[in-house]
Amino acid sequence: MSAAAHGRSAMEPAGIARALDTLGAWVLAILWFLPLIYAVWTAFHPTEYSARFDLAAPLTLKNFADAWSAAPFARYFLNTVLLVTMILAVQLVLVTLAAYAFARFEFFGREVLFALVLVQLMVMPDVLIVENYQTLRRLGLIDTLLGIGLPYMASAFGIFLLRQTFKSIPRELDEAARVEGCGFLKMLWLVYVPLARPVYIAYGLVSISYHWNNFLWPLIVTNSVTTRPLTVGLSIFAAVDQGIDWAIICAATLMTSGPLLIAFLLFQRQFVQSFIRAGIR
Repeated sequence: MSAAAHGRSAMEPAGIARALDTLGAWVLAILWFLPLIYAVWTAFHPTEYSARFDLAAPLTLKNFADAWSAAPFARYFLNTVLLVTMILAVQLVLVTLAAYAFARFEFFGREVLFALVLVQLMVMPDVLIVENYQTLRRLGLIDTLLGIGLPYMASAFGIFLLRQTFKSIPRELDEAARVEGCGFLKMLWLVYVPLARPVYIAYGLVSISYHWNNFLWPLIVTNSVTTRPLTVGLSIFAAVDQGIDWAIICAATLMTSGPLLIAFLLFQRQFVQSFIRAGIR
């Protein structure tokens, strides 16, 4: 057997394996995408076409109008935007200060405190629902936006992520900033925060996506329209006693998830690049 033939025979298994991997990835992608395709099809067509596929079916926006008028989605959108913005703003302040302290300051018990932060990464938030609910009830924060966001305002993941980023920044920049007369907070604002911008973008995207879609905790804490976010409002809207109109429900689902889908499509490149630069593995 010639060397060229031997090389081709050796490459065949690798090529077959790569082809199988590609085929498997496409199959999984299609299976993941099918519910979204069904939701889009059903939302833009009359109810009678929700269970059958017909290319000649007429398009309509009536399902979106009916869904919007059937429930206070405007209020749900407002509540969700306020909630996500409040949580992210407080998180950015707290995790920045905590990460800076863990990365650059020497104090008694620093390693123990940081170990406790790492322990929180292994505790699912759902485990603490009962204790959090009792605490909020004693504080009188049940059925408030502040009550929904309070358990999430100190993020162990954010502290760990930013601490690792801050530790990678050369200390020579600290010395240069001190020569210019910068204090610790000014140094943090002018040196550390700008250099960690990709990490902030990545963390912000994760936080917004998580809290926009969070369901269980808001369902337990909220009791009224004035505080319900989109996920809870959608679940109540879909739980009807007189039957289910899938066209209207799919339209409402697209309305609630549409902002995240549009944002991802518009900022897909920045989304991927920020994760790569942040070094999230």
